[in-house]
Amino acid sequence: MLSEIDVAFETWGELDPDAGNAVLLCHALTGDAHAAGSLSPGQPTDGWWNDLIGPGKALDTDKYFVVCANVLGGCQGTTGPASPHPDDGLPYGSRFPVVSIRDMVRTQACVADHLGIDRWLSVVGGSMGGMQVLEWAVMYPERVQSFASIASTSEASPMQIGWSEVGRLAITLDPKWNGGDYYGAADGDGPHEGLMLARRIAQIHYRSDQSMSDRFGRATLDRMDSFRMWDRFQVESYLDHHGQKLARRFDANSYLILNKAMDLHDVGRGRGGTVPALSRIRSEGLVVTVDSDQTYHPRQQNELCRDLDAAGVPFDYAEINSDHGHDGFLMEFDQLDPMLGQFLEDQFKGDD
Repeated sequence: MLSEIDVAFETWGELDPDAGNAVLLCHALTGDAHAAGSLSPGQPTDGWWNDLIGPGKALDTDKYFVVCANVLGGCQGTTGPASPHPDDGLPYGSRFPVVSIRDMVRTQACVADHLGIDRWLSVVGGSMGGMQVLEWAVMYPERVQSFASIASTSEASPMQIGWSEVGRLAITLDPKWNGGDYYGAADGDGPHEGLMLARRIAQIHYRSDQSMSDRFGRATLDRMDSFRMWDRFQVESYLDHHGQKLARRFDANSYLILNKAMDLHDVGRGRGGTVPALSRIRSEGLVVTVDSDQTYHPRQQNELCRDLDAAGVPFDYAEINSDHGHDGFLMEFDQLDPMLGQFLEDQFKGDD
């Protein structure tokens, strides 16, 4: 149980007097509220959707008021395992509870209330963000005019849960994880190796075989004139880089908490199944798939479309053609920009 919650969020553009131009952007597993903008002392990375947010872009900040909130359980300003517990001021650590995608959405609803937004023009997100999008449309149908779920699903699949468990074990089997209570460790002495391994595992299935082959082939870092155990291929260096990059900016406990929330995601849970749950929706949707996605397989977006149709929910469907696998929704901006831009434009005109 959490008695107090802080939520970090960023905004771009200006809110109209009637608050009718507000778009909520929901981030993925290792994302945060910094969806657009440059890196700075308080922001260790550039905005993760820079190419889609700004004047003249799909999320046109001359037209829309864009909001992105760091999710509950995160580590970039919103209450999470590294936050101080109100009882003693020490980090929650192992005391932080399991949270769900629905819990994340409830905190975002509080942000909307704080900003004076009764109804979102659209709620948009990919991967874990797409899970939040669907829950918004189901939990608060009167507060969502439209939704765009990208490279996501109405429920986590057994394959996704399996990959997630392996990643979590990589962290929890690191002796320096210390049961989740490692915040008093010396600099550099936390479960960084476990988190880096979890990220390496994820990076393999985030990308496609084609993208790995095109980028690396069998190129090596070492000469390999003779066979030695730790001579390396270039793809290994790539995985190391991504592991180190995440470990520098992300908290291992947050990775565990958010990863578990994704496994628990099921819009039909407690609602009589997926179609009855989706039947609550009172808005128009956009479902986008990445054709090479092996993490959130196109089959799952096709199933979502089938269920939305059965529930009587109007929606558009679009496909990103990419060799980059699941990460296509973070890379193929030239395709995603017109898809999302036109969808939002239609919603904005329809609201006039």
